[in-house]
Amino acid sequence: MQFIDNTKIKLVSGRGGNGMVAWRREKYVDKGGPAGGDGGNGGDVYLVADEGLSTLLDFKFRSVFKAENGENGGIKGMHGKCAKHLYIKVPLGTVVTDDKTGSVIGNLTEAGQTVLIAKGGRGGRGNARFATPQKRAPQYCEPGEPGIERLVRLELKLISDIGLLGMPNAGKSTFISVVSSAKPKIANYPFTTLVPNLGVVKKPNGDGFVIADIPGLIEGASEGVGLGYEFLRHVERCRFLIHIVDITQDNPLENFKIINNELKKHSEALAERYQIVVLNKIDAVTEERKTEVLKQFEEYLPDKKIFTMSAVTKQNVEELMYFVSEKVDEIERPEIEVHVEEDTGAYDNDDSHFEIFKLDKNTYLIQGGKLKRLASVTDARNPEQIIRLQHIMTAMGVFDALKTKGIKNGDTLIIDHLELVHYDDSLWDEGNGY
Repeated sequence: MQFIDNTKIKLVSGRGGNGMVAWRREKYVDKGGPAGGDGGNGGDVYLVADEGLSTLLDFKFRSVFKAENGENGGIKGMHGKCAKHLYIKVPLGTVVTDDKTGSVIGNLTEAGQTVLIAKGGRGGRGNARFATPQKRAPQYCEPGEPGIERLVRLELKLISDIGLLGMPNAGKSTFISVVSSAKPKIANYPFTTLVPNLGVVKKPNGDGFVIADIPGLIEGASEGVGLGYEFLRHVERCRFLIHIVDITQDNPLENFKIINNELKKHSEALAERYQIVVLNKIDAVTEERKTEVLKQFEEYLPDKKIFTMSAVTKQNVEELMYFVSEKVDEIERPEIEVHVEEDTGAYDNDDSHFEIFKLDKNTYLIQGGKLKRLASVTDARNPEQIIRLQHIMTAMGVFDALKTKGIKNGDTLIIDHLELVHYDDSLWDEGNGY
């Protein structure tokens, strides 16, 4: 399985449905009245943490997610159906960043935890909602609010109890396959594992803990050499580290120092994390060689117990795992501070911005999300709807902007499907002459 731990996706919430202009026309209802229903709300978009996922691979094949739109209002006061919310599953340990602002807007560390990314647009009101004792027959409605479109970055920091460290081919993959149900690809080659592997270790009391096999570090990793540095973020949340050393190498102690030096370059806190040092592959060396290397490590780390094992033959593995289980209960998971900022972008569906283009000396094109939505529920044959559109455009400053462009009485304005004539900050329909 390919491991993806950093990706970018586009999320779009649903648009609210338009309100309806309608009238009661029952046989025995005197004078009827307005009966246009409200539009339904658009669907929200949420990210939800799922402990069954361990990679962002799904987002490699699909990077755009859109919630459903709300339904338009209906006749007889019937409201449009609100759209279902969209829940997108991500692995535990996912950090969510707004790509536009660079702000961290979510840190999903617990199963079932959700974060709202984009609020759905509110449904527009039907004409029944505008009826008053003074205005009993309103002939206009509201358009639904737009959805919110956002580009977010997802970065995965695996949540595991223990991180495995070591040079390439030190035996980490073999070790995790022996102590857990993980089945990483294992071969005798001097190259590093390409993806982190997670293994769950069951304790006698029924509890368990997670071990992350992090791809091998090499010297210069902190400068971008190899793949190890790229995956160091995945050990930042571990309780402690198991450092596996290949005892068959020419200088095991020097390899141990190289790995710890790269850890320090990445993070001082990570370099100070508790480590269990394990000399692996004792089945492949003589007893004299094992004693010699063990003595070197004991002199270099006088206050630390050094373990020896063979992951292949499982020699001393049980003793090591007993000690590991004790440390899991003893050492708390470090608190990794991720500053999550208040996310106002999830509710920012203001589309009142507009642009004016002069097509020729007598024609102006006005474009803008809100104006387009208003035009979509405006009937050019209805004077009341045209007057309402005119009042909203005045409040938005559209006519002031047109004056700076040099508009004159009698010039034509085009807004979506509407073609209207401008006259002293008023709109007139060419065909009907009002």
